[in-house]
Amino acid sequence: MKKTRLIARVDVKNDFAIKGIQLEGLRKIGNPNDLCKKYYTEGIDEIIFMDAVAAYYDRNSLSHIIRGACVDVFVPITVGGGIRTLKDISDALSSGADKVAINTQAIRNPSFISEMVHIFGAQCIVGSIEAKKVGTFNWEAYTDNGREPSNHDAVEWAKRLEELGVGEIMVTSVDRDGTKKGFDIDLVKSVAGNVSIPVIASGGAGKCEDVLDLLEKTNVDAVACASIFHYNRVRIADLRKQLLKNNIAVRS
Repeated sequence: MKKTRLIARVDVKNDFAIKGIQLEGLRKIGNPNDLCKKYYTEGIDEIIFMDAVAAYYDRNSLSHIIRGACVDVFVPITVGGGIRTLKDISDALSSGADKVAINTQAIRNPSFISEMVHIFGAQCIVGSIEAKKVGTFNWEAYTDNGREPSNHDAVEWAKRLEELGVGEIMVTSVDRDGTKKGFDIDLVKSVAGNVSIPVIASGGAGKCEDVLDLLEKTNVDAVACASIFHYNRVRIADLRKQLLKNNIAVRS
């Protein structure tokens, strides 16, 4: 039986961990390496670092943070935001990251994904989708940290990313991000139900019950949370216990 991975998502701006609502109104919440070490100590399965301002500079600037994190943290690390070139990926991996998450460049140049999968392997490449609802059961994929519409249907784009060879997909609901109102279950279910590769759900967790609801109603492989961990609304150990109590397979 597969075990659902619990992931801490840490968005970073100018060396500070930040959090906003719907990827806007970002506020500083601490040192990203301190948070990373804390979550590792508390038993997190993986960590995702996202450069929240990479869209402004066309580059990812998290290599030094990744290097710092790897001194004390020994779980898989994914880095995303501004990953646009082979060098960006090489720099991230050589800094200690295990995977890179790619959104904007994938939409602008889909062949970039297949080329990078060929070079680095599917296990290193995560297709990141930032989706906004545009109809009852329709969502559009956005680029540039959820700012720009792409004219791509999010579910169809997920299927295309699988065809391009990504090893897994992270789908973030821009509408739910930071709201603590729960995940967009319909979005996650639609994406996960149309691909055969692992899916990470992100955006909306406000309490343990939100994560439980997601995992009971979808077949995602992992859940990424930010606010509930950053603001100590939920302890990682307590979340794990709650899931195990409800027969959700996670690492004990």
